[in-house]
Amino acid sequence: MKIVIDARFTRTDHHDGISRYGSSLIAATSKLADVTMLVSDKRQLALLPDVPYVMVNSPLSPLELFVARKVNPLGADVVVCPMQTMGTLGRKYGLVLTLHDLIYYEHPAPPGFLPAPIRLLWRLYHKAFWPQRLLLNRADIVATISHTTEALMAKYRLTKRPVRIVGNAPQPGQTPRDATAGADKTLLYMGSFMPYKNVETMIRGMAGLPDYTLHLLSRITADRRAELEAIVPAGARVVFHNGVTDAEYDDLLLRATALISLSRAEGYGLPLVEAMALGTPVIASDIPIFREVGGDAVSYVDPESPTDFAAAVTALGDQDLWQQRSRSSVERASTFNWNESARQLLAAAEEVVSLRRRKS
Repeated sequence: MKIVIDARFTRTDHHDGISRYGSSLIAATSKLADVTMLVSDKRQLALLPDVPYVMVNSPLSPLELFVARKVNPLGADVVVCPMQTMGTLGRKYGLVLTLHDLIYYEHPAPPGFLPAPIRLLWRLYHKAFWPQRLLLNRADIVATISHTTEALMAKYRLTKRPVRIVGNAPQPGQTPRDATAGADKTLLYMGSFMPYKNVETMIRGMAGLPDYTLHLLSRITADRRAELEAIVPAGARVVFHNGVTDAEYDDLLLRATALISLSRAEGYGLPLVEAMALGTPVIASDIPIFREVGGDAVSYVDPESPTDFAAAVTALGDQDLWQQRSRSSVERASTFNWNESARQLLAAAEEVVSLRRRKS
C-alpha cells in the first residue's frame, strides 16, 4: 500500500505537539509501508525522518484549495493528514483527516505564531461546530488520538465518517531512571503559556513549597513572562528557561521530583507520557484526558487549588510513595508506543481502501 503523509505542519526550528506527532508517525509507518511525505519548506526536513518527500504549497496558502491536483499524480492509495484542514478539491485518493481535540471551542485564543489573518479565521471557525463538520466529512475516515476526543466528537456529532484512534506516544529508546536513586527537589512544566494551561495555579502553589524549585521550560514571550513573574510568591523559586533542547529536557526529567500539568483542557498530554516513560512521577489536573493517559500512575489534583497542588508535591517527599509512582509511571507509559500507532494507522488506511472499493 502506498501512503502519503502530510508533513507540512512540521515546525522548522523545534517540534510542537502536532509537529512531533506527525514526524513520529511517519517514522514508524515508513517501517511497515511505502510512505512519501508532503513538505512545504525544506527546513522541515531537519525535524523529519529520512523518507521520500514531495514539495507542495504551504497549508496556509490560498493554493491549498487545489493541493489535490499536486497529490493525485503521486498515485497514493491513502493520504493521511495530521490535521483536518487539507484541501480536497478534485482528490482521487483515499483520505484520513485528523482531529486532535476540541480545546479551542472552549478556549478560542489561537496560537501566537499564526499570521494575523489566520488567527482571525481561527476565532471565527471555533464559534460554531458546522465548519468543523464540513471539514471532517470530506474525509473517508477521521482519526483522533484519544477516546476522550472520540467521545466529544460523538457528543457534538462532528462527523458522519468512521472515527478511528491513531494514538500519540513518547519517543522510543528512552531508558527509565533508577527509582531507588531519589530525586532533586525540582518540579518541571513543559507546555505553552496560553491561559487554559493554568500555569498560574502552580506558581501560586509554590508559596507552600519553599524547598522546591519550579522550572518553566518552554519558550515564552516577554509580556507573558512579566505577567507570571508578577504573581510569583515571595521567597518562591521559579525559573523561566525560555526553551530547552531535547537533551536538556531529558536530563531535567531524570532528576526531577515530578512533572506538573494543571491544564484545564488538553487533547492528550504528551509531556505526561514523556515524563512517565523516564520514570518521573506526574502531578496533573483531574480532567478526563489525563485520567485516560495517566491511569493509576498519576497524582490528580483540583486544577484551581494551589494548596492541593502543593500537598501532592509534599506527598511525593515520601520516598516509598515516590518510588511506587516512578515504577507505575514506566509501566503505564509502556502501553503507548509509535509502532502500535503505525499499526492503527495502517488498519485505518486498509479500511479506507475497502470503503472506496465498495463505493466504486
